Amino acid sequence: MAHTTRTTETWPSLPWEEWKDTGETLQLWTQIVGKLKLALCPFLNEWWGIGFEVNTRGLASGFIPYENRALEVQFDFHDHSLHIRTSDGQSEVLSLTPCSVAAFYREIMAALSALDVRVAIDTRPAEIPNPVPFDRDEEHASYDPEYARRWWRVMLGTTRVLQRYRSSFFGKSSPILFYWGSFDLAHTRFSGRLAPPMPGMPRFFQIAEHQENAACGFWPGNTTLSGLTLREPAFYAYALPAPDGYAEAIVRPDAAYYHAQLGQFILPYEAVRTSDDPDGAILEFFQSTYAAAAGLSGWEELPSPLLR
Repeated sequence: MAHTTRTTETWPSLPWEEWKDTGETLQLWTQIVGKLKLALCPFLNEWWGIGFEVNTRGLASGFIPYENRALEVQFDFHDHSLHIRTSDGQSEVLSLTPCSVAAFYREIMAALSALDVRVAIDTRPAEIPNPVPFDRDEEHASYDPEYARRWWRVMLGTTRVLQRYRSSFFGKSSPILFYWGSFDLAHTRFSGRLAPPMPGMPRFFQIAEHQENAACGFWPGNTTLSGLTLREPAFYAYALPAPDGYAEAIVRPDAAYYHAQLGQFILPYEAVRTSDDPDGAILEFFQSTYAAAAGLSGWEELPSPLLR
């Protein structure tokens, strides 16, 4: 049964088992829009050009060039709609309601055609075990508006904390982006050194991880490309390459632990949500896992230009 009560909590309850059908459908819906960015946007290092931004309404694609025009796509989790707008003042609106991935794909492509945007995308889902092409997927068809809104609100709060975390680092660092392939919100710091080659890994992963880095963010617990799933939402952090002793590092808060199969530190969302200071717990987790990665890897600290 769909939930209809508007959630205003900063950190609402988000049990994966209760909204997994909606989450899995949303992952595929966002991938359709993501593939549009992939087809039309110039490449940026570490795939920064294809991520979405969390904003006051939901998730926004940002600027997408098309011939001599531009377009933008917005998932609105207040009104539960998808807005496609072009720089010449045209727009199309789709309702976010329960429907199959195949139907959603047809609606988006029809809306783009109505806006005189002609583009072909790769219809194979990314980073999902046993993928079914978008235009043939009739299985994933769930949309619970309340849980979609809760998921977005968690990412909204995480973005706020990540902005504070990002502000203290003066090396190369990524924007705060939602990645539709892995279905997570991420931010990454870089040491400035190349990472060792990773033979056998998918090409997209090798491109994303070709520099030594420490990443963190929020993940709802969905199944990964390797078939692993956490089955609960969590904040995560990892170092690549992981230095010796990283898995044994002491990080904070106490609820955080190292997940050997995932190769990441995990801080369960529920432990954060029910703590006295959720924002502080998340920030402490991001800072302590970075300190472990940078300290064990011998990263050079960059002085703040404001203190010179």
